[in-house]
Amino acid sequence: MFLLSYISPYNVPFPNQYRSVSASHGSKNELLRDSNGTADEPINSTTVGNWLQRCSNVREIREVHAVAVKRLKDPLVFVNNNLISMYVKFGDLVAARKVFDDMSERNVVSWTAMLNGYHRHGVDYEALRLFIEFVNNGFRGNVQTYACVLNLCGRSFDNELGRQLHACVIKSRLSNLILDCTILQFYSRCGDLDSAYEVFDRMQERDVIAWTTMITACSQHGRGYDTFAMLSQMLYDGVDPNEFTVCSVLNACGEEKELIFGEQLHNIVIKKAYDLDVYVATSLVDLYAKCGKIEKSRTIFDGMRRKNVITWSTIIAGYARNGLGGEAISLFRTMKRLKMFANSLTMVSILRACGLIRSVSTGKEVHAQIFKNFSPSNIFVGSALVWLYCKCGDYASASKVLEYLPDKDVVSWTAMISGCAWLGHEYEALEYLKEMLSKGVEPNPFTYSSVLKACAKLENINQGKLIHSSINKSPALSNVFVGSALVHMYSKCGHLSEAAQVFESMPERNLVSWKAMIVAYAKNGQCGEALKLVYRMQAEGIGVDDYILSTVLTACGDFKWNNESSSEHCLQS
Repeated sequence: MFLLSYISPYNVPFPNQYRSVSASHGSKNELLRDSNGTADEPINSTTVGNWLQRCSNVREIREVHAVAVKRLKDPLVFVNNNLISMYVKFGDLVAARKVFDDMSERNVVSWTAMLNGYHRHGVDYEALRLFIEFVNNGFRGNVQTYACVLNLCGRSFDNELGRQLHACVIKSRLSNLILDCTILQFYSRCGDLDSAYEVFDRMQERDVIAWTTMITACSQHGRGYDTFAMLSQMLYDGVDPNEFTVCSVLNACGEEKELIFGEQLHNIVIKKAYDLDVYVATSLVDLYAKCGKIEKSRTIFDGMRRKNVITWSTIIAGYARNGLGGEAISLFRTMKRLKMFANSLTMVSILRACGLIRSVSTGKEVHAQIFKNFSPSNIFVGSALVWLYCKCGDYASASKVLEYLPDKDVVSWTAMISGCAWLGHEYEALEYLKEMLSKGVEPNPFTYSSVLKACAKLENINQGKLIHSSINKSPALSNVFVGSALVHMYSKCGHLSEAAQVFESMPERNLVSWKAMIVAYAKNGQCGEALKLVYRMQAEGIGVDDYILSTVLTACGDFKWNNESSSEHCLQS
């Protein structure tokens, strides 16, 4: 868009098709006849620039281009720049590049116009090649050049090149709101929120776009309470949020289960009439579904005048998340009847719903649609299919889906490993872990938890210790679920001292951790230790559930403990 600013602002009209252009230059139709050599009247670059600005399709651009080639013996650089810009605008990158390559003289605008074209149409590789050529030719970028290439770096997660470009921006002392916001977005896409904060704090001027960029970055990276703090500061500074700001804050409310704050924001949305925006209304649907208020979510959904595929996917995902698989499937069928195109999120959500109600027949029906309409390399859909078949007990189909996934990530491997452990294929779970590691894929906490369950069922202490050794070298060591799985594995294999050591070293414990350790003591006849932990559990404010009580009472009913008062207290339900 910025390239159009280089077109002359003179108001030379360019009406539909062949209406008069100006008294001095005749009609467009006349000029096209003149291009065949029937007229001698010269045209200037300003007139050509204005004609280009008013073109409405590629054919018209080519006609004006033909006139320019014939009647302008030595076209100015800005005419060629405008030709590149207009060809880019209507998607003809081949014609744009030909104009660029034929230019005897180029300036920074010429290069930026071509870079912008490749960026806009997703040809990132060519854009980066062109930028390298731009640098090698000794050109220095302007604000628009850096904004374009930083957008490319953000999209391709090229953190190293993006940082180098940021250093060039600082060295060149280039700055405006658009460039600063682009830098913010680059760092947020690369997951470097600390650098994004540094850029934001140094900005001399912040408009609603800058604030929204930062708020969106916090929301997308799971820093919900930072999102709320940024919104509060934004309002304190007198900047009113827009619809995009509201969407990001509502998303943070849903992730943090902040229903009360979300409801307050909903009231503001209604007052500002933002709820008429399909994306804001969809965010409200998502908020209430994530907070367990699926009825409220459905009420908002039903009241929406306009719904898009994201709206439908959100409500289907909401039902699936709340364990209402049947309702999710019913909505999916309604969506199909309305000829709404389902995206990958819809498919993942409906596969989750099928798994919840163990409907393998509906799952296979959806699988057939996926096979017909989606790329086989879609890792999210592929992982959901693996999960579905495991959930429905169809190990063979799950294994086949995984086998045909061209690019397997940690999610797809973990879906298979956890499915094997759940279905009783413990040996296969361990084999899949070995294959996963051989492919260079790093396990996550869910992978470790699942494979430790397999070791526990097999009572394979040697394999369990090897996995524990790997965990010690990874961030998963501090994960409460991994710690609980280690406690369970060691206790199941009869190694109570190692289980207790893991339990005591855990930075955080949940009900599962306590249960695993207490039950392990009780079932192995160490009733004194089990009762001590029950008492300690209550003292730390964690409720003792019926399973723990019944297990301890069954295993230790005849146990005599000297401190009778403490014993009675710790076994109160």
